[in-house]
Amino acid sequence: MPVINSFLDSVIVQIINPIILLLSAGAFVVLAWGIFEFIWKADDDKARETGRRAILWGFVGLAIIFGAYGIINTALGAFNIAPVTKVTQTQP
Repeated sequence: MPVINSFLDSVIVQIINPIILLLSAGAFVVLAWGIFEFIWKADDDKARETGRRAILWGFVGLAIIFGAYGIINTALGAFNIAPVTKVTQTQP
């Protein structure tokens, strides 16, 4: 079982956490762009609608990403695996 826990820790630290970070950054950029477009082009109804849609999808993306992060941590807790928060170096 320690081998499986070590493997899961490595997968979470090396693959899952960077993917979640990248996707959340992308969703935040979409959200920020939507807010920028909504405010900057306030006189154009079509551009405001585009900005409103970008804001909506930015929030939806962030909710899905953080929900997935919560589900992963809940699943890890159900199998008595401590959630990994940082990379640790082991000494040979």
